[in-house]
Amino acid sequence: MPHTARFTVDPEFSVGEVDPRLYGTFVEHMGRCVYTGIYEPEHPSADAAGFRTDVADLVRELGTGLVRYPGGNFVSGYHWEDGVGPAAERPRRLDLAWRSIETNQVGTNEFLTWAKEQGLDPMMAVNLGTRGIDAARALVEYCNQPGGTAWSDLRIKHGYSAPHDVKLWCLGNEMDGPWQTGHKSATEYGRLAAETGKAMRQVDPSIELVACGSSNAAMPTFGTWEREVLEQTYDEVDYLSLHAYYEEFDGDRASFLASGAHMDQYIRDVVATADHVRAARGAKKHIRLSFDEWNVWYAARFVGERNLETAETPRLIEDTYSVTDAVVVGSLLITLLRNADRVAIACLAQLVNVIAPIRSEPGGPSWRQTIFHPFAQAARFATGKVLRTEVTGSRIDTERHGDVPALDSVVTYDEESGAVTVLAVNRGQEESLNLRAELRGALSGYRVLEHLVLADQDPDAVNTQAEPDRVTPRADGGAKVSADGALEAALAPVSWNVIRLVPGA
Repeated sequence: MPHTARFTVDPEFSVGEVDPRLYGTFVEHMGRCVYTGIYEPEHPSADAAGFRTDVADLVRELGTGLVRYPGGNFVSGYHWEDGVGPAAERPRRLDLAWRSIETNQVGTNEFLTWAKEQGLDPMMAVNLGTRGIDAARALVEYCNQPGGTAWSDLRIKHGYSAPHDVKLWCLGNEMDGPWQTGHKSATEYGRLAAETGKAMRQVDPSIELVACGSSNAAMPTFGTWEREVLEQTYDEVDYLSLHAYYEEFDGDRASFLASGAHMDQYIRDVVATADHVRAARGAKKHIRLSFDEWNVWYAARFVGERNLETAETPRLIEDTYSVTDAVVVGSLLITLLRNADRVAIACLAQLVNVIAPIRSEPGGPSWRQTIFHPFAQAARFATGKVLRTEVTGSRIDTERHGDVPALDSVVTYDEESGAVTVLAVNRGQEESLNLRAELRGALSGYRVLEHLVLADQDPDAVNTQAEPDRVTPRADGGAKVSADGALEAALAPVSWNVIRLVPGA
């Protein structure tokens, strides 16, 4: 028997505006994300600077508008000065995070120039593991000061006369994690982050700052870490970070498909903690969230960084994604959008090769993984404001997340164009789902423009170099507006759906 779900949608009732930075991604000097990923001077498609234009084309198609760089665990041992100046003079370093040889052929200037050419706003991270205040404020001066100072004049000497004007900065990465080079307690990190942020803002008062939250919600210090860090950094930072990766455990696909329920609770817990600190301090501003690492990652298959052989450009965690993985990624996107009132920034980790929507081969092709499609569609169509909806209907019992709705959905409304986008996931593995959405207020008289579906008879189907388009969205979902003005659609099992509505008969 099919599952059912109902909700009512009215443009007068909204959650908040969609920040374009929700559709961010992440480039770390890890594995093949940079080298033979975005950058490969010997590749037939390489531009004059050595960056692959075939990969750049897919990056633009993906629709991401923000990119976090250069890490990740990598940043906690990184000397940014190694990656500027004449490339032939740059040192080769041992990266402790991933047991890799870093050639430093791509550094701050090369990356920021590439990002600008792709229309991406950078989100730069500073090293608060092995370094601190002085290196961070120097990097801001190097990047953002027009000239007339030692660090800005050095940038000009390196051939970059105009400042990069980087506005968004991360104060370290996952500093609560014992795996992190320079791991710190909440008190140690909070004090360092506050003083580093203060110095960085003395260089450029216009920048925004992100403090490190917990590395994941399962950390033993989760909650306590957020409180202690914010107690010290509240006046200096604008955002608090969250990180989460999801995978299927022991064949429990029902729980995996419900991963968004965990993400949603995680967000609410961090919001509650941040608001507690605000209330205790009597502060007026609300800390917003930066979910700057998220994805499906089969971490159980990873041997661990300490077991890696030292290598240059190794193949690290290059997961191949299935239809089911893509549906989960879609559900996580829905969760982020549904919390748009507090989540301002999010970064799918990572962009190329390393648990990524884009894969490439050295000297060979690049292609879209299955998870590319929900991200690209959401980035393109889910804009404007998120509308408030309350779903009723069938529910699914899961071992890890309890009782969850069979339908996971969010609705956005673009006031300028009038377009409405419904993003919907059917978490059911065998049953289709009959959706009915009452269109109220200004949505009276709308029609379905298209219904795009990503699903497959084989939920484990993947895209590969040999079959790069095995899994692609199809435009035959069959959604319609009924005679009484409601949206009706039958959603296939384990499916990602994009339903676009526009005014007019």
